[in-house]
Amino acid sequence: MKVAILGIDGYLGWPLALHLINQGHEVSGIDSFARRYRVHELDCHSLTPIEEWTYRKIMLSTVQVAGFKFAPITLGVSSPSFIRTFLQDVQPDAIVHLAEQPSAPWSMRNVEQASITQIENVIGTLHLLWAMHEVCPDAHLIKLGTMGEYGTPDCVIPEGEIPKRCLGEHVWYSNEDSTPQGYLCPMSGLQFPRAPGSWYHLTKVHDTYNIIFACKAWNLRSTDIMQGPVFGVKTEDMGDKESLITRFDYDEQFGTVINRFCVQALAGIPLTVYGHGGQTRGYLPLKDSIFCMTLAIENPPKAGEYRTFNQFERTYSINELAQIVFEAGALLEMNVKIAHYENPRKEAETHYYKPHRNKLIELGYKPTKDITPAVTLLLRDLMPYTSRIREHLVIPETRWDTMHRQSEVLK
Repeated sequence: MKVAILGIDGYLGWPLALHLINQGHEVSGIDSFARRYRVHELDCHSLTPIEEWTYRKIMLSTVQVAGFKFAPITLGVSSPSFIRTFLQDVQPDAIVHLAEQPSAPWSMRNVEQASITQIENVIGTLHLLWAMHEVCPDAHLIKLGTMGEYGTPDCVIPEGEIPKRCLGEHVWYSNEDSTPQGYLCPMSGLQFPRAPGSWYHLTKVHDTYNIIFACKAWNLRSTDIMQGPVFGVKTEDMGDKESLITRFDYDEQFGTVINRFCVQALAGIPLTVYGHGGQTRGYLPLKDSIFCMTLAIENPPKAGEYRTFNQFERTYSINELAQIVFEAGALLEMNVKIAHYENPRKEAETHYYKPHRNKLIELGYKPTKDITPAVTLLLRDLMPYTSRIREHLVIPETRWDTMHRQSEVLK
């Protein structure tokens, strides 16, 4: 297949490109390199040293039979004609859309960054949908969404749509006639209600409805992947070549919680658990993420179909993640400590959380059963780069409720 990866220089885009090429697919890509620039503006860098794009481009070109095509495009900012011309030239069978501003904290810092997030993500996806409609309407759009679209409702979270039959104690809809065996839901087929928790998460919700409308109006086909946070820096496709390793961000803006905990463990800093630590989400190792996206690419929906995959290994609370990093650190003879910090975010710290993820399982996804070995391996992979850690960047400063930025340990 011909696959266009939008955001090919990114954390997921780079290992996905390597994997797809090794699987025999023809890969092309676009990127604006915004992640490199924005992390640098924060006086930070990827903990793992990553090669300049000129080198990466050569690496991809040398293994492509038909030649590697690339364009430096910023979706939503560059003229819509740029992405249209690129897709017209490539004529991809599948388009993997990873080219969005991915940070909730970054989107919450000020009006300028909130606006950039909305423009790059919402308008960028709109430009992409129009380009597909005009030049490659048969292509399959694989869009990276987020489990954060759903929020933390006190009910089971389905995969996109409200199911026809609701089961169990925690259902989104209930009435006096409900039974433990389940009942037909009168609002089945509607999209499950969204409850985003940041300006960034709101852009993902806007994307969802724009894509649904494009599929209905133009007969496009799309898979929306609601993915949990991913961790890891290596895949089998990289072998032992350090030059192929993907980036690892650990700063407050772009580093996810497992990344932050791992760096704190390496630096001897207590793990910063926000609030009481009961916040629960779905997580998955990098290799699982790449495998699931490949499954979606190789099993497209029919024309006009919009489908949703919930993508995660299983759910963990922040306290459970801290304990996993603590145990992994102990195996590597690290003295890991855990501290609870005032929560800078506005979020429920204790809540019900039970999302479904049946569709990927049906396609052949076999989730990693225990992420502790994967976290231990990640810590081992990162140990050679301990000297590159900038310790002041792993303490939370951006607050959801005020312009004032501070952090303090809970007494």
